[in-house]
Amino acid sequence: MQSTIQPAFFKQGPKPFSRLLIYASLSLVLLVVDVRWQILQPAREIVSVALYPLQWLATAPVSVAHQVSNYFVTQTALQQENRRLQDERLLANAQLLRMQALQQENIQLRQLLVTRDMQGGRGVLAEVLYNDRDPYTAKLVVDRGEQDHVKAGQVVIDPLGVVGQITRVQPLTAEITLITHKNQPVPVQVVRNGLRAVVYGSGPESPLEVRFMPVNGDIRNDDLLVTSGIDGTYPAGLPVAKVTRVDRNAGSAFARISCEPAADVDKHRFMLILNEKRSIPAKPTPPAAPAKKKGAD
Repeated sequence: MQSTIQPAFFKQGPKPFSRLLIYASLSLVLLVVDVRWQILQPAREIVSVALYPLQWLATAPVSVAHQVSNYFVTQTALQQENRRLQDERLLANAQLLRMQALQQENIQLRQLLVTRDMQGGRGVLAEVLYNDRDPYTAKLVVDRGEQDHVKAGQVVIDPLGVVGQITRVQPLTAEITLITHKNQPVPVQVVRNGLRAVVYGSGPESPLEVRFMPVNGDIRNDDLLVTSGIDGTYPAGLPVAKVTRVDRNAGSAFARISCEPAADVDKHRFMLILNEKRSIPAKPTPPAAPAKKKGAD
């Protein structure tokens, strides 16, 4: 009888469950052996070196994306920090300038108080509000007026000298005509020798002038001119100007003399208005000429 055994087309081996047990056992054995004797450490190092390029290529896109993201985040943060620091610097500079301005105002007020004490405690402190609308006139408006008993004709000074004179008074404000105003006269005398003269303004941004001084008048550069007090308007002894130039022309009867104001007429914010001008007796009337008798030769 012929055998009916089927040929084996596929190689037969252990069953899957048996293979699983074998592999699991080998894995446990290798783990125990490796933990105890580190026999697989060289193999791991070789595999690590061999796989490093693949790992780098795999992580490179993510790393580049993180670096780009961090760059833009850092740039944004730096720009915001830069703007914040600039704002703080501007604020600090503004506060510093304001503090310096307050210190200067404090110094000026102290100087004015000392000046008022030197004038016998008489005078009213005034703050400049604004310049006159006409830029070609030398006038200021201050925050003192009729309610502060300010009157036209009062003298205005700063810690350095004469600034001008009150020429118009409103209920709350007053107008000061500066000594630099065109043709504004101030009687003065030379401190060095007592020589009397009259200083005239010649307009804003222009020097003061001593007019009608004879060519042989004893006046020099750097001479200090102070109020003479002879007109009853300006108290005597207030600094007015310093001589800066003296031109003597033989063809002219008078010397040409330029001066610079002693006061900071267009710089100070606070000024001192002196009390009313000193009253002086009126100029006596000359006696009338006797009438001629009829028939006299």
